[in-house]
Amino acid sequence: MWDPAPLRSVERMLQLTGITKSYGDRRALDDVSFEVRAGRLTGFVGGNGAGKTTAMRIVLGVLGKDAGSITLNGAELTPGDRRHFGYMPEERGLYPKMKVHEHITYLARLHGFSRADAATRARDLLERLGLGERLNDNVEALSLGNQQRAQIAAALVHDPEVLILDEPFSGLDPLAVDVVAGVLHERAEAGVAVLFSSHQLDVVERLCDDLVIIAGGTIRAAGPRDALRRQHSTHRYELVSSGDAGWLRDEPGVEVVEFDGGFALFDADSDDAAQRVLRLAVERGDVASFAPQHPSLAQIFKEVIQ
Repeated sequence: MWDPAPLRSVERMLQLTGITKSYGDRRALDDVSFEVRAGRLTGFVGGNGAGKTTAMRIVLGVLGKDAGSITLNGAELTPGDRRHFGYMPEERGLYPKMKVHEHITYLARLHGFSRADAATRARDLLERLGLGERLNDNVEALSLGNQQRAQIAAALVHDPEVLILDEPFSGLDPLAVDVVAGVLHERAEAGVAVLFSSHQLDVVERLCDDLVIIAGGTIRAAGPRDALRRQHSTHRYELVSSGDAGWLRDEPGVEVVEFDGGFALFDADSDDAAQRVLRLAVERGDVASFAPQHPSLAQIFKEVIQ
């Protein structure tokens, strides 16, 4: 069974600082700065043409930068460091005529594994990704979703210390998303720094520890997911009580958004107004729950790119 090897105890951190890239008069990246920490899944989100793929390719050395720096553990990133990176491009890049297991074994061999070790690693990883019955199929015979799984195996087979994935969940059904997500969590738990881009905001919100939002080549928000949700939170609260919550409609500083018997979703114009509602609710009867409502990633995304 595939078992990701734990990395050295040193926590690895990839850091981009002031990255700028232009194509003629068009600035694709403008002073882009963010970090990807070991042991964490960092979601990289933005619309088409926002700069995600350009930033990833610069990290990998495929594209040059006009300004800025990229460091790993505080030292300038080198070609030697990049040999310990795993990369999955948005465009599938496997050889269509090769058998799946043969192909992933070949890639492991390129990273210095013996023939036997490479074959074992490839088989175990492909089985973990749900391709155990397709090992001897040609890549071109796989469905698009299964080709995506094979592409992920190609990025993982050499146990990279930094993993960069461009749209890894594209074309995957919900069950396949769960399988791939499980594999990425295993890698993070083993100490890998994982950066992945995706247009599927619900998937990113569910999986990631940290978020980076980019639009027009500039970073609009970055940080831990829960901290960003708190930072962009409005004064919206949910009240669930055993009595009728209709009295909220008459409270000053309160606007009821949704109401159904003992359930109410409301906006308060201040923390004091919210606490007053809680006190009154307790006085009126049993309060099952009272909690602030934090925005979804989709809501944060719309707010910061405007």
